Amino acid sequence: MKRALVVGLQDYPNGQSLSGCTNDAIEMAKRLERHESGDKNFDVACVYGNCSRGDLKASIDKCFEDTAETALFYFAGHGMSDQYGEHIVTTDEADLSLSEILVIVNNSKCRNKVVILDSCFSGAMGNQNSPSNTAAIESGVTILTACTRQQVAMECKGHGVFTTLLLAALDGEAADLMGNITPGAIYAFIDKSLGAWGQRPVFKTNVMAFSPLRKVKPPIDVQILQNLAVYFQAEDSPYALDPSYEYTNTQSTDKNIRIMKELQKLERVGLVIPCGTEHMYYAAMESKSCQLTAVGRHYWRLAKEKRI
Repeated sequence: MKRALVVGLQDYPNGQSLSGCTNDAIEMAKRLERHESGDKNFDVACVYGNCSRGDLKASIDKCFEDTAETALFYFAGHGMSDQYGEHIVTTDEADLSLSEILVIVNNSKCRNKVVILDSCFSGAMGNQNSPSNTAAIESGVTILTACTRQQVAMECKGHGVFTTLLLAALDGEAADLMGNITPGAIYAFIDKSLGAWGQRPVFKTNVMAFSPLRKVKPPIDVQILQNLAVYFQAEDSPYALDPSYEYTNTQSTDKNIRIMKELQKLERVGLVIPCGTEHMYYAAMESKSCQLTAVGRHYWRLAKEKRI
């Protein structure tokens, strides 16, 4: 079982309302509820617009109770920092400290615990409340935040800047060649994309292996990945080509044309490169070869071990 609590609070009093948090939460819930194929993903509980401190605390408790495979908490809304630490702010003008949320998450018996915060000063999540700024997260916990402990999280065009990139990552921009989207890949995508903005995402984790948060259609057919172990006898062995692999050549054969098309697809996703020339076409016409890249060797090993 996978369970998620998605919260977007923006109806704050005294002129402090935000504009994009409800939109962010609605879109986030859509991504988590279903994989791209339409298959069921997370059971999602949603809180939009406004919520009291007590209700939010109870919802977080419920999200991380029992022993779910994965429990995820997403929050978009105001954050604050004072002499007592950092907090997320509820619309009854109360606050819930990040350290209090961390206790709930750390004590959870769920196998994977994920916290994603799009709020100001959220980079403090997971830290001990001390000058050392040391992270203190238990096994199975992953934290991804919009900004550092000292920064504010920005909005743009009706969405949080961070969540806009998060949604793109979940739509497939952070997918691996199997179509899996993990927290680590999401962070790498957002970190690279936020270069032009004055906020930096923060990523903290204590896991042995990432569990995918969503799956999308792989950029290349799995059967082609499995054929890596067929075409390349060893991970450092080249695959010899000749003019019979090029479909425009009179010497071409149907079998070799099919193999060449697969090798070209593997080249496009960075697993194969031609040897001694820039293009696979010339590698074939000049009877050269192609070889696996470093990433290609990784997927070759997976294919050889029948792990894909």
